[in-house]
Amino acid sequence: MKVMLSAIQMTSGNDRQANLKQLEGLLQQASNAGSQLVVLPENFAIFGAESQYRSAEVMPEILDWLQEACRRHGLWMVAGSMPCLQRPSGEPVPDGRVRSACFVLDDHGQLRARYDKIHLFDVDVADSQGSYRESAVFEPGDQVVTVDTPWGKLGLVICYDVRFPSLFQQLQQAGADFLALPAAFTAVTGAAHWDILLRARAIETQTFVIGAAQAGWHNASRETWGHSMVVNPWGVVLGCREELTPGLLNVGCDLSELLEIRQRMPLLAHRRLC
Repeated sequence: MKVMLSAIQMTSGNDRQANLKQLEGLLQQASNAGSQLVVLPENFAIFGAESQYRSAEVMPEILDWLQEACRRHGLWMVAGSMPCLQRPSGEPVPDGRVRSACFVLDDHGQLRARYDKIHLFDVDVADSQGSYRESAVFEPGDQVVTVDTPWGKLGLVICYDVRFPSLFQQLQQAGADFLALPAAFTAVTGAAHWDILLRARAIETQTFVIGAAQAGWHNASRETWGHSMVVNPWGVVLGCREELTPGLLNVGCDLSELLEIRQRMPLLAHRRLC
């Protein structure tokens, strides 16, 4: 089974309408290139100083826009991440916080899955911003999520999740064939670890990993690494967008590679410690 996919790289800012206009052009390019599945980066619709809570209030409008875009372009979409006021159960998120949620939509615009980011980026980084505290704004999710697609089972993670192999092991055990990783890695941490982390997770789980990233300067203090990337189950980089600009990384993935690699090296059958 083969799938043509696009990792969409963006330089999102604090203007939602400008971000969606940027995205519309990239979706049109993906459709023209014959893409069947697109993965958007983290914070694709809002990235900046605007209140995440206020942004969450317009999330339903953004989701409507995305559903129409999927229908218009005939694309499956992993919609990066958006701030949400409700938990997946419908309960409101308490304490004035929100959830960082990733939605999967099919080519008819139907909602197929939602994943809420589990691991929050509370880290000090030697860059212009210096300190990141996602837990001050976001409530962590607690559910591992996969979704069936026409090409196989897709597992969902977001950005900082990539540093936690236990989550990826659970996705592997759940039968994931490929993994979508919307991200907004800082320039400092990305330069140090982005490539090696994506390749390691692909090798460990024997899956395709699709990293769709934010790139460049978003404001005076926030710079992201970009380098959107697709890695095969053997850890081979099938493509990488090195330009720190908005654009597409189009890659064809042959999922028959999974069977061959897993038959030659059956990691799940060999596992002794869980």
